Amino acid sequence: QVQLVESGGGLVQAGGSLRLSCAASGRTFSSSPMGWFRQAPGKEREFVATISWTGTFTYYADSVKGRFTISRDNAKNTVALQMTMLKHEDTAVYYCAAAQPPWNTMRLRTTSNYDYWGQGTQVTVSS
Repeated sequence: QVQLVESGGGLVQAGGSLRLSCAASGRTFSSSPMGWFRQAPGKEREFVATISWTGTFTYYADSVKGRFTISRDNAKNTVALQMTMLKHEDTAVYYCAAAQPPWNTMRLRTTSNYDYWGQGTQVTVSS
């Protein structure tokens, strides 16, 4: 069992930065690939980024590549999403999620392959 709590969302101007954090509890966190997803009003939840359980491997959606960075600290049971050069279209509720191994970027881009989800944190980018 893994419990996830996101924080760090807020209102920011276009071009600005935000850092989201996800605090995890549960014995299996360090062996879980982790992901960030987002959901804008009226749209489906979409993949943003994922990171392997060691942090060695990462994978990003094309829409955020080069602007967002996912990282994790297994000693602190946290996963972060550093967001820079934010755009209005980045506005959404951002969710942290935990999956079962193995690491597979095709699989980890799909919401159904994640077993645990946080409650989400709102990010609003003003244009």
